[in-house]
Amino acid sequence: MAWEIVVGIETHAQLRTKSKMFSGASTAFGAAPNTQACAVDIALPGVLPVVNAAAVAHALRFGFAVGAAINRRSVFARKNYFYPDLPKGYQISQYEMPIVAGGTLKIVLPEGEKTVRLTRAHLEEDAGKSLHEDFQGMTGIDLNRAGTPLLEIVTEPDLRGAKEAVAYARTLHALLRWIGVCDGNMQEGSFRCDANVSVRKAGDDQLGTRCEIKNLNSFLFMEQAIEFEARRQIEVLEGGGRISQETRLYDADRGETRSMRSKEDAHDYRYFPDPDLLPLVISDEMLAQARDSLPELPDARRGKLVASYGLSHAQADLLTASIETSNYAIAAFEGAPQARWPDMANWISGPLSAKLNESNLDIGASRVAAAELRRLAQKVEDGTLSGKMVKDVLDAVWAGEGGVDEVIGKRGLQQISDAGAIGRIVDEVLAKNAKQVEDYRAGKDKAFNSLVGQVMKATQGKANPAQVNEILKARLTR
Repeated sequence: MAWEIVVGIETHAQLRTKSKMFSGASTAFGAAPNTQACAVDIALPGVLPVVNAAAVAHALRFGFAVGAAINRRSVFARKNYFYPDLPKGYQISQYEMPIVAGGTLKIVLPEGEKTVRLTRAHLEEDAGKSLHEDFQGMTGIDLNRAGTPLLEIVTEPDLRGAKEAVAYARTLHALLRWIGVCDGNMQEGSFRCDANVSVRKAGDDQLGTRCEIKNLNSFLFMEQAIEFEARRQIEVLEGGGRISQETRLYDADRGETRSMRSKEDAHDYRYFPDPDLLPLVISDEMLAQARDSLPELPDARRGKLVASYGLSHAQADLLTASIETSNYAIAAFEGAPQARWPDMANWISGPLSAKLNESNLDIGASRVAAAELRRLAQKVEDGTLSGKMVKDVLDAVWAGEGGVDEVIGKRGLQQISDAGAIGRIVDEVLAKNAKQVEDYRAGKDKAFNSLVGQVMKATQGKANPAQVNEILKARLTR
């Protein structure tokens, strides 16, 4: 029996603010437990929340980036539930009237592009953290995260299977980082996803009963968790059982999901407008500031790299993995020979990217400045360097041996482009390889490549390859 897997994703993106959603306490990561939880965060009697304006601005930026509707008037609500790391006994969130409604996100799949519909994006505060591992027989509570500003982004059930879900999560992660509203650090909990998974018979219009897999903080774990959960549900249904709506956790060590609690519906949380917070009203000025502060978005930047810089779509995709990489590339292209732009794109996504990964650095900390990459392109264009020399020069600049010109001078890497000098070396190679000359003239083309290799070896790879080919062919056809 054919089954279809249906997935919807809820993402909790921590917004890049210095202080919390409703208090002035710091959001910096890594502080000692309970040292960044103020009176508002721990719900002492009489305290009042104040909305973080920077968090609101970030939500607006996201809304514009995904083409959503901005609700000029939104309302904060109390989501009531008991958990040890929730000091107030409720979470301040948005329910019936979120700040962002709708919107879409395009994802790229092997079979082409797909548009994923967004239901909403709303502002809320995070809870604290329960620590189970460090206390034998007890649980510790760290309230440093309590009150941290989050943007919860919810999709429609448009995703089909684990790979589509991961493609969506990666695209959203990249967009949030691109527009500067979330640092995307999954290890620190800045980007966490819940996956609502259900299955149905292929061709069925009715959605199956969904189970929510909580707090997936890795793309690999997301894929594994969805695949396991879908298999589990299919086995239950094919065995004549029924799926219970519940919240499940993914155990990465065992590679399985397991039940956590029955899934709550909205009425279980007893939402009502927070009496301590007025409705959030967005002014024309706030809208204009958010719209004007958006950088060129990834889709537009990809189109620009293809149309204005002559890159392939594959190259443009690699260079728009982050806004930092894209900005670096454009800075390098400006003033560089136009014919070398595609080569430069390959250098950035190839050897330079490898160096950055080896050193665990972002491109903003690259030891090869964009200006040096541009100089490298100029040296290839004027014939000083061959394409094969580029990696050696780039490696040397990265290692701190100096700029491109200095490295070329120190290492004697200038390409030999003197036709007379190349001609003399070609004559020597032909004299020493009479058999290969005879083979080539007898129609064996492979012999030509061997002779080219001999010339390049004799020049330590410095001879201009185009000139070598031209001179060699002229000699062999005499």
